[in-house]
Amino acid sequence: VTFVCKTGNDLFGVTTRQQLAEEGIDTSFVFTDPHEPSGVALIAVDNRAENTIVVASGANASLLPLDINKALAAIDACDLVLMQLETPMPTIEYVASLAAERGKRVVLNPAPAATLSEQLLKNLYLITPNETEAELITGIPVRDERSAEQAARTIHRAGVRHVIVTLGKKGALLCEGGRCEVIPAHRVEAVDTTAAGDVFNAGLVVALSEGRNLTDAVRFGAKAAAISVTRMGAQASAPYRSETDAFYG
Repeated sequence: VTFVCKTGNDLFGVTTRQQLAEEGIDTSFVFTDPHEPSGVALIAVDNRAENTIVVASGANASLLPLDINKALAAIDACDLVLMQLETPMPTIEYVASLAAERGKRVVLNPAPAATLSEQLLKNLYLITPNETEAELITGIPVRDERSAEQAARTIHRAGVRHVIVTLGKKGALLCEGGRCEVIPAHRVEAVDTTAAGDVFNAGLVVALSEGRNLTDAVRFGAKAAAISVTRMGAQASAPYRSETDAFYG
């Protein structure tokens, strides 16, 4: 795994690079902004395990296409590119275009929710919005499986090859071409849902990188996410591969 991002020249940035390296992640393209602080988030979790997040983007907001040009070797060497929307939209669009031109599978977790351009959607292999994000992209209120499928098919018609609408404890709706199915979530006792979407996407892409089909990849991602919500914290809640393989909840 190669991580491309930008941190500040501060303790948070140093710690982030160190922690990534300790986990065996390639940090060659973790850039340092000499002026902006590292991005941070303040997370509040209520008694239903739901969260509210306040983000100070910091150096995240200064990851620019010029930085991406320094990481072209990483894009050329990869099979999949996974992105989310905590970096500037022009950078997201630039990466998607570069990667698609090179025949890479581009996966977008469109969080935090934002409107997306037609060209960006056409460059995506897979998109994984939750109900709120799917509604913002399509204008269709997502309230149940039927409306989730309507939103997914609308996104597919906009050019995205495959769509997964995550439905929280109800699971995930996978629309692969013209076929849609709901893959149930695992029943667990949630204590903190922070980072569940991030963990789901990470597990999903791990499985795809190993050649699994989309249905199996969603199931693997759902297992990883189920473990994460039983733990407090964001990064700290992400399970290791051995834990995910051993999970039968």
